[in-house]
Amino acid sequence: MNIFQVFLEAFRAMSMNRLRAGLTMLGIIIGVGAVVLMLAIGESVREDINRRISAMGSNVMVIFPGSSTSNGVRAGRGVVQTLTLQDAQAIGQLPSFSGVAAIVQQPFQVASGTTNWNANVSGVTPEYFSIKDWNTELGSLFGEVEIRSASRVAVIGRTVASNLYGEADPIGQTIRIRNRPFEVIGVLENKGSDLGGGDQDDAVFVPLTTARQQLIRWGQPGSIHYALAQAASASQVQDAIYDASQLLRTRHRVRDDQEDDFTIRDLASIAEAAQGIATALTLLLGAIGSISLLVGGIGIMNIMLVSVTERTREIGIRMALGAKRRDVLLQFLTEAVVICVCGGALGVLFAYLGSLAITKLSPMEVGISMTGIVIAFSFSALIGIFFGLYPAKRAAALKPVEALRYE
Repeated sequence: MNIFQVFLEAFRAMSMNRLRAGLTMLGIIIGVGAVVLMLAIGESVREDINRRISAMGSNVMVIFPGSSTSNGVRAGRGVVQTLTLQDAQAIGQLPSFSGVAAIVQQPFQVASGTTNWNANVSGVTPEYFSIKDWNTELGSLFGEVEIRSASRVAVIGRTVASNLYGEADPIGQTIRIRNRPFEVIGVLENKGSDLGGGDQDDAVFVPLTTARQQLIRWGQPGSIHYALAQAASASQVQDAIYDASQLLRTRHRVRDDQEDDFTIRDLASIAEAAQGIATALTLLLGAIGSISLLVGGIGIMNIMLVSVTERTREIGIRMALGAKRRDVLLQFLTEAVVICVCGGALGVLFAYLGSLAITKLSPMEVGISMTGIVIAFSFSALIGIFFGLYPAKRAAALKPVEALRYE
């Protein structure tokens, strides 16, 4: 019996009881669909994290004030006002750094005409935009001239622009922050959400000096909420962290037996942790889908055992006409594999439709990868072989005389 005849017989056997074959296939369809879809979701999460991390830069770090101990109580980062604009400027002079931006921020209700919107207002130095690799979609950014003169100018994100001005051009318009007028000179290009899910485009940026003098009166003169720093290269991140730590300890007169009164977090470590979470999520989702596939395989074994019992007399006739045991084994094993592969194909279709639905109904963009399809088909074929082998061996082990007598 050639391979073509074997597959033809397998399809004939399935067509004789279409309902049972369909129900048997259902477990594989759900299992393969779940595996492919779960792997696609996990991969989409990984790609989204990579995209967001790439947008922030792998050699970027954040320097917070605080994390000091007072009377046995350790303050959290950003609580103690120990970081100043002068500190940020001094760090920027270190050779291991390519730029440092000082930032203060506070949420405000901003308004233009009769329209208002709640947004995060940040006072920054011009280096902020270069470190974040953030360019304008419309207009221009402010520079050192606006910093020195404490100009009332603002650069706004796309979300703020859409909510205040709709389709109108915001450039040259007046935006009121704390009842003070600011001229909109630029609209930033769309950045999307950050790692925490926050909208980066829902922001207003003004010169740091303007913010400290007219909007955000916080702490001592010169105090900042945090600094955003960029190492000269990705390979110099650890050197840059060490240099900044030593400089700040010296400037803040921190003794050798005292803890740092600041905290430095590099985005590379955050990225590594996020990638670990994404990998764990992918494995978890794949495992959940694999359980469905395993249940489908058990269903196939059960149905194949029933089929062997029902077709005992047919097996006896075949053996009596000259069929060998390996022919019977191959026949039933092929039937199990065919059921699994057909179910796998329908499962991939199910996963594809599911990915389209998720992409349309959620902000996540899910795409089915060829790797996921190959893995799912391979698993479905292995499931067919593994769970079909025992029923096939049982069929091949029947004795022709006893099989012919079976009623």
